[in-house]
Amino acid sequence: MHTRPHLAHRAAALAAAVSLCAAPAAVAAPQEDPPPPSVIGGERLGLPGVQVSPLDGAPRVPGDLSAQSWIVADAASGEVLAASNAHRRLAPASTLKILFADTVLPKFDRSLVHRVDPSELMGIGQGSSLVGIKEDLDYRVEDLWRGVFLSSGNDAVHVLAHMNGGVQETVTEMQTRAEQLQAHDTRVISPDGYDQDGQLSSAYDLTLFARAGLRNPDFRAYCATRDAQFPGAFDKNTGQRGSFGIANTDRLLGKYPGLIGVKNGFTTNAGSTFVGAAERDGRTLLVTVMHPTTYQKVYDETAELLDWGFAAAGKVTPVGKLVEEKAAKAPPSASPSPAASASASTPPAGHTPVAGQAGGTAGERPGRSDVAQAPPPAGSTGPGPAGWLAITVGLAAAAFTAARLLLRRGRRSPGSAAPAAAEPEGGGTGRRP
Repeated sequence: MHTRPHLAHRAAALAAAVSLCAAPAAVAAPQEDPPPPSVIGGERLGLPGVQVSPLDGAPRVPGDLSAQSWIVADAASGEVLAASNAHRRLAPASTLKILFADTVLPKFDRSLVHRVDPSELMGIGQGSSLVGIKEDLDYRVEDLWRGVFLSSGNDAVHVLAHMNGGVQETVTEMQTRAEQLQAHDTRVISPDGYDQDGQLSSAYDLTLFARAGLRNPDFRAYCATRDAQFPGAFDKNTGQRGSFGIANTDRLLGKYPGLIGVKNGFTTNAGSTFVGAAERDGRTLLVTVMHPTTYQKVYDETAELLDWGFAAAGKVTPVGKLVEEKAAKAPPSASPSPAASASASTPPAGHTPVAGQAGGTAGERPGRSDVAQAPPPAGSTGPGPAGWLAITVGLAAAAFTAARLLLRRGRRSPGSAAPAAAEPEGGGTGRRP
């Protein structure tokens, strides 16, 4: 009786079956294009032109607005009552100081006194608005913030930025803060809003910044201050330190009924921008206007939109929403605390780590946790090309082993009582057939 040809055929058939099972390894797993990103705040806010959904009795949106972008929103609910090109990215000018305040204001007590180093007044853009800070003099933090909000002083911004760790550190923190607020249209280059290539924001983002800022009582107080005394130099004759008056450059403050603030901005290159908040009958509205045709129109058009918003509240269907700040990410539950990590990296007394294995003890084999696992491609629903290759190799090895065992069985004489024990992996003392 001849068994070898029969076993060889069985081994070949098994190998063929394995190759068929592994065939998908030669074909890349299908990849679908990811869906387009949704517009922050609602799809209509990404559409060009005026977006409004009036109900019966709603007033008409002012038709003579020249601003390239604007938005009207309810500060409490976040509902956007109307907007035009809300996500258009434009130069923000000094309205970017709203984000600067959101980022830095909570860090320092208002009564803290700081002596200005000469280096803190370097690097301020030519032609910047200044409050008049002098080197080697002491200033309270609350004075510096009045310089920011009332005079739009870039010198005050730079001093506070240096207190915060430096201009570049502050720019980085501002960008992080913008991301936390989901203000993805904003790119920060300078903390004061001075014209820089690539420095951009949008009416939507600036409104997010104002809404967040107004939740801070100090922010709200500073932006609503109409005038104040600012510390000056020392009188050489009397030795007494003088002061001088500063006034808020916001032309609507004190003129538009119920106006709270927030911040105006203007540069020759950026044009005019304005973010305003006003309260009437228990309702607070936020209006942002960017780049109208003239400097004065930024105030006129803000006032028109505020009037429209108070009249239209409850008579329009919102066209979008001001999103909330992202919640701080909690650390994964499986991740050890820093103390636990430090403990895990230090072996117990009397134990020596195995070479190449952090935290192991002598004689232990490293676990698989020391092998970096690459994440699957975005949108992939299968093991991917690398996974199929691994499966192919594993199945081929199994087929080879099975065929080898079948051939060995063929070498045995017919009528053997039992097959020989399998040979231990890597050699050993097991009896060969």
